[in-house]
Amino acid sequence: MLATLMLTVMPGTAEAVPEPEGQARQYVVTGPRTAEERSQIARTGAAIDAVRSSELDVSAIPSEVAAIRKLGFTVRAAKAPVQGPTAAATSYHTFAEAMAEIDTVAARYPQIARKFVAGKSYQGRDIAGLKISDNVATDEDEPEVLIIANIHARERLTAEQALDHIARLTQGYGSDSRITQLVNGREIWIMPMVNPDGQVYDMTSDTSSGRMWRKNRQPNGTSTGTDLNRNFAYRWGCCGGSSGNGASETYRGTAAESAPETKVLANFVRSRVVGGEQQLKMFLDIHSVAELVLWPFGYTYSDTVAGAMSADEQATHRAIGRELAGTNGFTPEQSSDLYITDGTTIDWTWGQYRIFSLTFELGGGSFYPPPSAIDGEVQRSREALLRLTEYADCPYRAIGKQGQYCAA
Repeated sequence: MLATLMLTVMPGTAEAVPEPEGQARQYVVTGPRTAEERSQIARTGAAIDAVRSSELDVSAIPSEVAAIRKLGFTVRAAKAPVQGPTAAATSYHTFAEAMAEIDTVAARYPQIARKFVAGKSYQGRDIAGLKISDNVATDEDEPEVLIIANIHARERLTAEQALDHIARLTQGYGSDSRITQLVNGREIWIMPMVNPDGQVYDMTSDTSSGRMWRKNRQPNGTSTGTDLNRNFAYRWGCCGGSSGNGASETYRGTAAESAPETKVLANFVRSRVVGGEQQLKMFLDIHSVAELVLWPFGYTYSDTVAGAMSADEQATHRAIGRELAGTNGFTPEQSSDLYITDGTTIDWTWGQYRIFSLTFELGGGSFYPPPSAIDGEVQRSREALLRLTEYADCPYRAIGKQGQYCAA
């Protein structure tokens, strides 16, 4: 359950006002079976958390629940999550622990790991990560990969996946030939917590299940928070895939990149344009909890879009997505096969910069799987992360057209 009282979490960054009445709660919606029906529900502003054959788990405010019922679907309150001991929550990295882990890795492996701070959150926290590469202090002409996690605060498992990938790349360097080759031939940027204010707020709770907080912590007039994954500039607010209601879980903000965290991420991607060429070749946004591998576009049902997604580009996304899903057991599909979304990370990174872009939806059964499940869930996607990184030199290799597109 979301708390109604905000907390002062950092000196000088006290949150201004209590949350208004009518906060989001979790519900089960019965009836929708198609992408079009799911998009009708998403158009109300409700956040779709999980999809089953004829049911959805959603997070919705009262007006959205009423709108869903008006569409003719049945809505019932979800069962409250089982509460474990409060101490169990400490098995997930807090923001402070994640930043300490980044510092430790950078100090332990200075030849291949360098900490960077891309910018600050609304409340002034670092949005930080690690660059991993041989000759890490040099900007070499090597294909680059960007991996981000925890853009939605409650999706704690995502940060664990990113931190695990950092550990695998650094600890395996020099002893594992595959990892050594990857680190020598790539520049890999990993940002484990890109919504630090939301993550801290979600973890500052008296239950192990947290506050179910999704957005950032920027006041928006009537409520708090912007859904960072609806705030990017490509097709922002275009297509009924986000909400203009500040209380909504999918609130898109007052304008594209109106959230500081979105601006930081977008500016970082823009900074990787060197000599007129975008150096980032692969992008991954790690989410939970639906066990999916998704590719663009989310704003349209069309597989190809004139001038924005050619048949070969779509086929490459699909081939890589299916291959990666074959390693972790997730379902591969175009993002809009679920429901229409707009202003998302992967639509922007591909639509604006032609960075081959994927979203992982990890498993675990809930946004707060028990700490005993972390290792098993993280291990499921280790191979997928390595393969994604390998494809950065020539994604078109996935469809056998490397000679056409990647010849020197």
